[in-house]
Amino acid sequence: MPTPLPRRNALFLGALLAACLGAALPAGRAEAAPKKKESPPMLSIAVHGGAGVLPRADITPEKAAMYAAALETARDAGYAVLERGGTAMDAVEASVRVLEDNELFNAGRGAVFDWDGRNSLDAAFMDGRSGAAGAVAGVQHIKNPISLARRVMEASPHVLLTGEGAEEFALEQGIQLVPRSYFFTKQRWEQLQRSRKGDRLAMTTIDYFGTVGAVAHDAQGNLAAATSTGGMTAKRWGRVGDTPLIGAGTFADNAACAVSATGHGEYFIRNVVAHEICALVKYKGLTLAQAVHELVQVRLKTQGGDGGLIAVGKDGELVLDFNSDGMFRAARDSRGRKEVAIYPELYVAPATPAVAPASN
Repeated sequence: MPTPLPRRNALFLGALLAACLGAALPAGRAEAAPKKKESPPMLSIAVHGGAGVLPRADITPEKAAMYAAALETARDAGYAVLERGGTAMDAVEASVRVLEDNELFNAGRGAVFDWDGRNSLDAAFMDGRSGAAGAVAGVQHIKNPISLARRVMEASPHVLLTGEGAEEFALEQGIQLVPRSYFFTKQRWEQLQRSRKGDRLAMTTIDYFGTVGAVAHDAQGNLAAATSTGGMTAKRWGRVGDTPLIGAGTFADNAACAVSATGHGEYFIRNVVAHEICALVKYKGLTLAQAVHELVQVRLKTQGGDGGLIAVGKDGELVLDFNSDGMFRAARDSRGRKEVAIYPELYVAPATPAVAPASN
């Protein structure tokens, strides 16, 4: 026969049992608060097409319209990937490939010439989810260097491949190669000739700029960054800028942000700009806008480093900033942001003039 519980313990257990049963049964007078419905992750993408000294007198309405249309096409190509449920990696690759195929920009088809009259292309790619990265430098026959950079990331044990080795890897991976003549454009060739004659203005006109890049945030909350460039006009000695250097011109980390930079590469290398921005967000608790401002408007500007960058945060927030006259850029997100710009103000396409009816 079980030993009877002391009366005080029995009362306590009875009260506890009643409380448990009461919690398990639906309340008669009080209803549980409905769970707050979480909004889906924001889809967002930004692209850039270079930053620097962009004299307004050099940009006719017709030329501005061409740049704006190209940026919009690239932006929307990446955003369409996100809308279909695609990854941030697929989105940034799609956007950058569009810009590489457009000779208006200093990447791929429109790359500038080095001192020896060759086109030497660099690109980098980074996945914010895994931290994996890939890059190429000094390639001369790759139609879309950004796709090769991604293959380095996904299909090799390395991060950065250069020159002939990178092109040998491209052949093994089935990446499209093209003859060097593919990259020849009249405006870039003339620019080189002026530069060879000591015309410093040849390197500070609108036709000089055009490094391209993209950052994105997808429906799974993942980030990615991609950047591609032809480098500097008349560069010598195998010069490599910030674009293919992970952490300098390109970086992505799901815990902080993704960044693609453009401008005077040496300054971006010395300041490890792309990584530094993410570190300020991740470790110092700065907002993305604060971190970008610290690097672009304070550190780089103080040192004389012209340029800009695009960045996206872990919540999908987009920040586009520059300390030069202008930066070719475009942005779009699932909350209604949709813009294209060259100078600080947003670009507004000129109204199409009305056509007067023909008189009889």
